Amino acid sequence: MMRGGFPPARVLLLVAGCALMSACTETKLASYAVKEAGGQEGGGYKIGKPYQIQGVWYYPAEDYKYEETGVASWYGPDFHGKYTANGEVFDQNEVTAAHRTLPMPCFVRVTNLENGRSLVVRVNDRGPFSHSRIIDLSRRAAQLLGIENQGTAKVKVEIMADESRVLATRLKSKSEGPQVAAAPREAVVAETLPAPGSAEKPKPIAKAAPPPPRPTVIAPDAQQLENQPVHVVAVKPTQMFIQAGAFQRYDNANRLSASLSSIGQTSITQVVTKSGTLFRVRMGPLANLDSADALLEKVIASGFPDAKLVVD
Repeated sequence: MMRGGFPPARVLLLVAGCALMSACTETKLASYAVKEAGGQEGGGYKIGKPYQIQGVWYYPAEDYKYEETGVASWYGPDFHGKYTANGEVFDQNEVTAAHRTLPMPCFVRVTNLENGRSLVVRVNDRGPFSHSRIIDLSRRAAQLLGIENQGTAKVKVEIMADESRVLATRLKSKSEGPQVAAAPREAVVAETLPAPGSAEKPKPIAKAAPPPPRPTVIAPDAQQLENQPVHVVAVKPTQMFIQAGAFQRYDNANRLSASLSSIGQTSITQVVTKSGTLFRVRMGPLANLDSADALLEKVIASGFPDAKLVVD
């Protein structure tokens, strides 16, 4: 037994404990520093893997042709200061949004179909996971679009393809490190040579005029999004439907329609899209959002997880 001190084993335990406490403190400080340095530059480019929420599968992808109508909601105080799905820090006072499948970050134009207000928003989070909502706006975006007080609104969402590509390229190159530039290429000019022994000088072939330069596309930052003018477009009457599915073959649509007959009346409508002719199976129109929400949940619970609320 030692006097005036600790046994050797206890000394070792104290030293190890102090080292562990120091390591924990450093980890907390590092975590705090990362969070303080968040915002747009703190996150990265992310698409993500397929995931399932409440029985519905979502498939994130780079979709530069995305366009959808539906219902928007907004989120704010409960998530302010927390991390978004791509590693940024959510600021409810910035013009941002959450989307279930689009790449993060990207830009979308959101148009409020009820008052005509239209705004470019930066997507940097995943959500919303209410089945009948297609986008979750930050509090500031909701204010600018006139949605904050009522909570939801019928909207149209369109991806800003060029701006989103520019942003994706910049963030990808940043994460992959510096890129080596390709060697410059000189234009090749062909000449028609005269016959051997002729005094005639070669005649150069006229070069085709270069194509006009493409306009420069800029990915707006947070301040530019905040200061952008809110455009106002004409408002047209809209209706809400539950769309259970869309098919290229009529017989597939007819089978789905028959399967839904126990839930309510359906209709099959034909529409021509960029992908070709589709037969849509729909229920409605519906009088209000509460009845639309209730019917959608009933359709999904009956084994049709691809059903969604659409606005036409």
